[in-house]
Amino acid sequence: MVDRNESDRLASESWLQRTVRKPEIGSFIVMVVIIIALFIASDWKAFNALGLKNNVAIIAQFGIIATGAAILMIAGEFDLSIGSMIGFAGMSMAMMLKWGLPFGMGEATPFAAFIITLAMTLSIGWFIGFVVVRSGLSSFIVTLAFLFLMRGVTEVSFRLINQSTQISGLPDYKENSWFANILGGEVFGWFYDAWYKLGQWLTAGTEWPARLPNESINYLALLNINRRLEQWVEGFDARFMWWLVISAVAWFIMSRTQLGNWIYATGDNKEAARANGVPVNAVKIGLFMFTAFCATMFAACQVFDTNTSDAAKGNLMELFAIAIAVVGGTLMTGGFGSILGVVFGAITVGLVSNAVFFIPSIDGAWFRVFLGGILLAAVFANERIRKRITGGI
Repeated sequence: MVDRNESDRLASESWLQRTVRKPEIGSFIVMVVIIIALFIASDWKAFNALGLKNNVAIIAQFGIIATGAAILMIAGEFDLSIGSMIGFAGMSMAMMLKWGLPFGMGEATPFAAFIITLAMTLSIGWFIGFVVVRSGLSSFIVTLAFLFLMRGVTEVSFRLINQSTQISGLPDYKENSWFANILGGEVFGWFYDAWYKLGQWLTAGTEWPARLPNESINYLALLNINRRLEQWVEGFDARFMWWLVISAVAWFIMSRTQLGNWIYATGDNKEAARANGVPVNAVKIGLFMFTAFCATMFAACQVFDTNTSDAAKGNLMELFAIAIAVVGGTLMTGGFGSILGVVFGAITVGLVSNAVFFIPSIDGAWFRVFLGGILLAAVFANERIRKRITGGI
């Protein structure tokens, strides 16, 4: 006879039980509450065409760096140098675009400036990871040291070469560079242009191939869709697209590949993972390089969008990235978390950080109060979810 505990264990779980056990469920609930509250408090202004574009820009930039930070945390490590890496990468690209390539190699194109900068940041990410795994030192301390080192190098380089900690007035490379456009342009503008040309062909009779028969399409409805599409999506910047791409790739790796299993195993118990053939050191070094990549993408989108750079860019972004990862269900101790939770966390933090622009009566400092409170609550909630999943281990 099977005892009650054994029969309970063998019983299949309901959809609700499986959902409650997911690491992102807490962040999803909080996100829904924040969306509803902000919708009511702002009289839906936060979600009209302009409000949505502003919110998405903030959410996307948080999401890009939080994705890198979260995967590294799942592997049991931290990277406090993300913010300084953003400032360093932006400085590198902006100075090459203004003063030319290093060693007198000539004028810099956006693509060349980005590739050279990415090579430097990935090398720094590799070196940080190498120091962490070879020395056995805490990644918190190692990356804290690089936070100061890189911020100092950025400021010194700006003052030495540019005579100022800011670069502004760069040419708008988006006008004549496809590469700058996919990093700093209005991403949905490309799709809208194609749709608009289709609408012109169908409704105005251009020199394109013969138009479709009149009865096959409602031209007035098509024009109306064109207007609504232009109102709602034109102007979404490239950071949104890159956030979606990075998040989708990260989700696939963490959910569907052996590398994802290695990352979870490394964060859960690195010695057991190593004993089972997981290349723990290579995994960790690779993830430090991934956070450097995310920081570089963030900086590139910013530089090519605004045509400016500042030594202070990325300040405190490493803390926002870690906070969003925790709010999204990632454990500080490693081995537990999800990319979908990070998406929910980025939406939540991004909406609240931008709420002051839609609700003027709210003091902006309340954002920090909210973030501190929800971060503390998330730590307790994540631990309870982990214990529920692991049976209290």
